[in-house]
Amino acid sequence: MAEIKVDVEPGEVGFDAGRLGRLDPHYRRYVDEGRLAGWTLAVSRHGRVAHLSHHGRRDLEADLSVTDDTLWRIYSMTKPVTSVAAMMLYEQGVLELMDPVSRWIPSFADVRVYRGGAAPNPSTVPAVEPVRVWHLLTHTSGLTYGFHHAHAVDEMYRQRGYEFTPPPGVDLAAACDTFAELPLLFQPGTEWNYSVSTDVLGRVVEVASGQSLDAFFAEHILGPLGMDQTAWSVDPSDADRLASLYTAGPDGALVRNRSLGDRTLRPPELLAGGAGLVSTAGDYHRFTRMLLQGGELDGVRLLGPRTVAYMTRNHLPDGADLETIGRPNFAESSFRGVGFGLGFSTVADAAAGKVLTSEGEYAWGGMASTAFYVDPATGVIALFFTQFMPSSAFPIRSRLRTLVNQALVD
Repeated sequence: MAEIKVDVEPGEVGFDAGRLGRLDPHYRRYVDEGRLAGWTLAVSRHGRVAHLSHHGRRDLEADLSVTDDTLWRIYSMTKPVTSVAAMMLYEQGVLELMDPVSRWIPSFADVRVYRGGAAPNPSTVPAVEPVRVWHLLTHTSGLTYGFHHAHAVDEMYRQRGYEFTPPPGVDLAAACDTFAELPLLFQPGTEWNYSVSTDVLGRVVEVASGQSLDAFFAEHILGPLGMDQTAWSVDPSDADRLASLYTAGPDGALVRNRSLGDRTLRPPELLAGGAGLVSTAGDYHRFTRMLLQGGELDGVRLLGPRTVAYMTRNHLPDGADLETIGRPNFAESSFRGVGFGLGFSTVADAAAGKVLTSEGEYAWGGMASTAFYVDPATGVIALFFTQFMPSSAFPIRSRLRTLVNQALVD
């Protein structure tokens, strides 16, 4: 098991211990006020853990505390893992960023773009540019999510059974064929919209590699990195380690979401490269350490350092930020000054977003309010795990940056 333990005094890696101590009281309030059930928080610098804390319960009903080995649904923090998988194949010359997705998924050959009208009878036009692999990595494909509830195309996804979960009996290949049948929100490469793009990218990985996505992850990423607690479902023998999933009821009190949360207790029919993994703080810290160290960890190299640097720069058209070309359907934080790379958000202008951070910091989070960021300028990694939907309810992620960065004093 990939353990995570404090292994350095804060002062040895440039943190003021007293200022770093502001983290826990701030986040304890979320639990003490009944807004979160519990959380884990970890901060490391140059690969050494200077702060690790837990507060609250992983399961309110069973009165089980959060522990080092608590299992968390990381949802969209799966996306960087899938993006790394795709870029490993890119490095091998198996696929190109400019490849039309139809090279790997033929149903994407004749996609159309929404022009107007209601969901039952939309008006569409042909795509003037094929959906390409880089569009999937950057969420500029024109695909969407049914749970956005912001556009007629979102409604079409829901009508076909795709909101938070896929319809029963559907695998990844079939889902991608459905996505290809539905109109795109916009011409590929012209806007940014958070979407099933990374699920489609996962299917590209499957076809290009000749392996199922779970097999590829196990052989090429999770196994080599020693992430043996990261999987697509939780074995019944480990069910008591799985944090329960909560949302807020009408009175604001936490309500357990069993219909969505309990899906994690059985293997999925659809391997969602955009949302499917369960992990621990220790495992995901190993993944982020690999990224910070330029694609290598403990003698195992997944990517070259130039590839990681290329992935974590802004790839949006004309260097735009998400505020300019994005559709911020869900964000808790400002999109100003934040671009998007090949699988990560990336800070292009730290001053524009009015959040204390550095240019080049890259990050993402999950639907249940999990979050991570990696700051190459300072060598800092910060991780936050909890299980509350929606992730836009509280300013967890922006406050995390502020509270960590104000404690850096070297």
